[in-house]
Amino acid sequence: MRHPAVPDPSSRRAFLAATLLLSALLWFANPARAQDASSAEAQTVQVENPYGLRAILEQGDVVAKGTFVILALMSAATWYILVVKLIEQQKLFSEAKVVDRSFWTSPDVPAGMQQLKQGGPFWYIAERGVSADAHHEGTMVEQIDRSTWITMSVNRAVDAIQSKLTAGLAVLATVGSTAPFVGLFGTVWGIYHALTQIGISGQASIDKVAGPVGEALIMTAIGLAVAVPAVLGYNWLVRRNKNAMDRVRAFASDLHSVLLSGARVGERRG
Repeated sequence: MRHPAVPDPSSRRAFLAATLLLSALLWFANPARAQDASSAEAQTVQVENPYGLRAILEQGDVVAKGTFVILALMSAATWYILVVKLIEQQKLFSEAKVVDRSFWTSPDVPAGMQQLKQGGPFWYIAERGVSADAHHEGTMVEQIDRSTWITMSVNRAVDAIQSKLTAGLAVLATVGSTAPFVGLFGTVWGIYHALTQIGISGQASIDKVAGPVGEALIMTAIGLAVAVPAVLGYNWLVRRNKNAMDRVRAFASDLHSVLLSGARVGERRG
């Protein structure tokens, strides 16, 4: 009696490898399947997102567009104030270097004022101090002693400079605190309209809910994008203003001493 031949294991592995290779070749060689894959890829590339900022601006109502305009104005005001205040502070710091280098080495205050930029903060303080000293006698303010009158004039000049430096910072604080809520209002309004349209159509599928709700969240993101630079800029400008006012007050204090002593700066400091 003859027994069936047992296949060799190596031959079995070779047969399986050949079968898999042939199947892969047939799959890639199928033109219909390759065409379907390419068409599906083309459709994926050509599909555009119908929900986004562009859709809000083109299809949104008056409230949605108004909310976006308000946030845009807040952002423009924030960056404008940041640039203007940085320029003002830089000018003050530059003039402070001139004061340290040229003003205190001048023979007297009027000569030192010629070294400063006319209309600048340090020039303004010096001008107010010199004017108070020159016009003290022979006027109704003569009843106030000379030291007090000069002190009042110099302090008022310092307060005026501080008011000018801090002008506009309230806008940054307001934008930083209200912009997220304005964006949230736009989001709530968008979700309300999305849910209303879904209720009217009677279709609550995921594609009918996720798209409009996700589009409404764009307003919250814009509100945060407007608020963050405003808050950071406000804190940065406040810190720089403190450094600037320290230099202004130090100059005013030294100027007050010089005006009261009547001596030249070089002689007083020598």
